[in-house]
Amino acid sequence: MIRLPTKLEWRLARRYLRSRRSSRTASLNTVISTGGVAVGVMALIVVLGVMNGLRNDLRERILVANPHLRVLTFGAGLRMDDWRKVLAEVRKHPGVVAASPEVISQAGITAGQDYGEGVNLLGFDPDTGSRPVTSLPQAVTKGDLSFRTSKPGVDGAILIGARLANRLSVFPGDVITLVPVTQAKVNPALGVAVPRFWKFEVTGLFDTGMFQYDNQFVVMSLAMAQRFTGLGDAVSGIGVRVDDPDRAPDIGDTLQQRLGYPYRTLDWQSQNSSLFSALELEKLAMGLIIFFIMVVAAFNIVGTLTMVVTDKTREIGILRAMGLTSRAVATIFILQGAVIGLVGTVLGLLSGLAVAYIVDQSGWVRINPAVYFIDHLPVHVELPDVIVVVVASLAIAVLATIYPSRSASALTPVDAIRHE
Repeated sequence: MIRLPTKLEWRLARRYLRSRRSSRTASLNTVISTGGVAVGVMALIVVLGVMNGLRNDLRERILVANPHLRVLTFGAGLRMDDWRKVLAEVRKHPGVVAASPEVISQAGITAGQDYGEGVNLLGFDPDTGSRPVTSLPQAVTKGDLSFRTSKPGVDGAILIGARLANRLSVFPGDVITLVPVTQAKVNPALGVAVPRFWKFEVTGLFDTGMFQYDNQFVVMSLAMAQRFTGLGDAVSGIGVRVDDPDRAPDIGDTLQQRLGYPYRTLDWQSQNSSLFSALELEKLAMGLIIFFIMVVAAFNIVGTLTMVVTDKTREIGILRAMGLTSRAVATIFILQGAVIGLVGTVLGLLSGLAVAYIVDQSGWVRINPAVYFIDHLPVHVELPDVIVVVVASLAIAVLATIYPSRSASALTPVDAIRHE
């Protein structure tokens, strides 16, 4: 049965935490123990916040040009002919806030020189209602998504990534050549497949901050992409935006069951599972490493209370002789550890939240955006992490009192009074 500490036990616990009987200030050992707990809690909150910030910012950058969910088909052609019917079903599904058809393919690109390379092609309808499927329209830095050409003799208009444009020395208004990988016709005279060369005017650039998109993506209108890839009236799939990106796998599973074969769904988490699994593992490893700081603080609490037991042995013996029970003696030292843990946890929590806010808002820690996709260290503190850290800190502080409290409660009045 759990009982509340008495007023006498609280007074003795506060007295033992002070430096001298007549002093109201805490002893040096108490300050060191409290500081150890505070530093451990602060470090753990900041580190977990950094890992959360990296994960969240990376997720946002991935979702700039990638929908939360894609509805695709099985088969060699990977084409969806009855996409209008599927699109209507998808838009009616609970949790779906936007959906639009898209064409996904690859092509060869050259700017008219001897150099050429492969790029990822995305054809989509930028007018998808009040809310777009992706945030790519907000990433356009030059031009727009109207896909209007101004040069004669070109087949259409495209937007390309800023890094790709810089590497090819291409600017808005220039003409580039694209070669589809799916539309090579056999020349009767030569007997070999001869690809068709398409001329496109670059009408804009986009900069998502994600190296893969800015370095390898070209964007064109849905109708032009259908012509370019030879799909006709068909599309490659349907891009879907849901109300909560973390619910995309569950919504995808139910949507796949509702549509049935040959339709399948692919969510953004499955596409990047290895990356986010590595981030979660790194978060766990960093949290475990910083957790040992709190373990070290627990040893400080053990040392502090053990010294108090040694210093107050005769006083404890006198109290025992006056009728104080062994359980009350143990409670006194448990209260000391609990006070140290509580004060240290509160100080560490407040300082950790303050440091996290300052670092995140001020952008004080700068990093190379070419390597990490972001220009400053983000710190996003989440409530579940805070709860786990606070509970763990208090639990360690209380557990650290077990040995000193048992040692103090085991003292007999006669042996304690004779102690030198």
